Amino acid sequence: MQHRVPAPARGSAQQPPGEAADERADGPAAGARRRSVPDLMRPQILFTWLPLATATALWVYSLPGIDFRHMDDWGLIDRLPAAFYLSLAVLTGGFVVSLRRAGTAPWWPGLYSVALLFALKAPTSILYDSVRYPWASKHDAVVNHLLANQELRPGVPLSGNMAAYDQWPGFFTLNAGLVRAFGVDTAASYLNWAPLFYGVVLIPVLVLIYRTFAEDWRLVWTGVWIFEVANWVGQDYFSPQGMALILDLAVLAVVFRHFVRPGAAGELRSRANLDPAAASVPPPTTGRQRAVCVAILAPLIAAINFTHQLTPVMLCVALFALNLTRRYRNPGLLAVTAVIMLIWDVTMGRPLFVETLSSLKESVGNLLNNSRAGYAGELTGPGPVLQGRADIVMVLVVAVLAAIAVVLRRKLVKSALPLLLVSVAPVPLFAVNDYGGEMLFRVYLFGLPGAAFFAAAALVPAAAGQGGGRIRPVVRRRVAAVALPVVLALLVAGFIPAYYGKERMYYTPPAETAMVTRLLDSAPKGSMILAVTGSFPQALHRYDQLEHWYVAEQEEPQNAIMLRDPVGYLEPQLPRDGRPVYFVLTRTQDVYTAGEGLLPAGGFAELRSKLEASPRFRVLERTPYGEILQYVPPSPT
Repeated sequence: MQHRVPAPARGSAQQPPGEAADERADGPAAGARRRSVPDLMRPQILFTWLPLATATALWVYSLPGIDFRHMDDWGLIDRLPAAFYLSLAVLTGGFVVSLRRAGTAPWWPGLYSVALLFALKAPTSILYDSVRYPWASKHDAVVNHLLANQELRPGVPLSGNMAAYDQWPGFFTLNAGLVRAFGVDTAASYLNWAPLFYGVVLIPVLVLIYRTFAEDWRLVWTGVWIFEVANWVGQDYFSPQGMALILDLAVLAVVFRHFVRPGAAGELRSRANLDPAAASVPPPTTGRQRAVCVAILAPLIAAINFTHQLTPVMLCVALFALNLTRRYRNPGLLAVTAVIMLIWDVTMGRPLFVETLSSLKESVGNLLNNSRAGYAGELTGPGPVLQGRADIVMVLVVAVLAAIAVVLRRKLVKSALPLLLVSVAPVPLFAVNDYGGEMLFRVYLFGLPGAAFFAAAALVPAAAGQGGGRIRPVVRRRVAAVALPVVLALLVAGFIPAYYGKERMYYTPPAETAMVTRLLDSAPKGSMILAVTGSFPQALHRYDQLEHWYVAEQEEPQNAIMLRDPVGYLEPQLPRDGRPVYFVLTRTQDVYTAGEGLLPAGGFAELRSKLEASPRFRVLERTPYGEILQYVPPSPT
């Protein structure tokens, strides 16, 4: 009996000509040949699973060789063994091969996408013996704060504007419950796994969105792959933003699939001349169905507002953009979303909301300042400089690819116009606020899902009925056969410096963490903790009981003034009521201030030596990873 390969389902991606010819070769000789070879050894299947197995073996083999404890100015880039890079190359090649069978076996490129996520982001989760990212340590401190106090204090001023976390506590209360449920001491026991968790959860959400506008599985999985390698922005760590992004995209996925107005779908098909088999336009829904969806989405929208202050604004902007289209014009959902956001802002989030409104008169229209990154320092060191350049190149590559798709794949653009609008909707927020020097990264993050989809459309040749502009199908396929693997390989290569170039700032030796923890545990309540920057482990431990001042987290001219005479600059601003004052100097602060350009070359060592030489500071503890100084006030006259 012949073993026949089933025909692709209606609307699935067409197979390349060579593959289609292979599948049609079902004569008697082919049948005998198949009967003599196990299914797993058939070339098509063999070259689908074999690269995945090979890449996994190479990756596992490379892990013990990652020397993360002795990173230099290149971060983790030059500490990753050759086997690690080879595993990424094999994964990319296997993914491209698996796309040939995506129409009938879409789970294979899906497996490769999950494998890529693990390959890129799991090494630090598995290997690090301390918390990755000082900011993740800060969020762990917020969880501990909620567990210790067993209540929210949104109106109580806290050091470093930390009261905002009590005003948007959803993420932290959830993790406080998880800490109790898991029976662990703190969230630090699992927080390094957040990038992997967020990434895995995002995959089905992205697939749902992409499948709304294209049934070509090659396009869907290529979009997911590009999103993963282009998501270098670093907002997927243990943070409210990572969780809120998933909720935001989940809301949009429901809107895309279940908020199409009657008549819009048919009209769009008629105007765009779309192939009905493409199913690029979801079926229309009635007003009653949309009202039910609004009721279902309301708790999810409320959860976003409980979790993060910026994401609800991004969601409102996206829904407003969708209302510009006939297809998704639903003012009711936009109104519900805006009302929920405003209710939260004027109740729980009122202190920060009022503060933000008062600052808008200075930030609105200030495009230069709003597009700045951090404290506008000049990156120094080969790793940080390379990371900054890689970030720019990655953004440009994705943007150029998306622009090519917009020009060449006009029918796809018409069917997926809502996704395009949602992608560009956050851009005007540059004109509103700088969001603490992070607006640049947040706009990129919220625009990336749609940009990745259109970037993939530039690399994947159009399926039958979707057109491809004036370029002949044969030419498109030949160009894609070369461009797809080359561009995907280059994006994977670019991810390493873009994500790991500053890794020396993010890994903290456990001994440094222990030194800081000893001080903060023993410091009397009300003590002031000085540090050059807050980017060090446990920086905000007991933040509700201690006062913090990070003296270099300001514009560079002020840092230059401070560095000339640090004691003279600091002393007039220190408390005079007898409270203890400690200065924490750690290796991580040295690396961070140098890499981000907050202090000039050698500035940290200069500051340290001037403080040690001053009679106003005495050394309490000194280790290879830093030292603790205590301020000695002048004797009363």
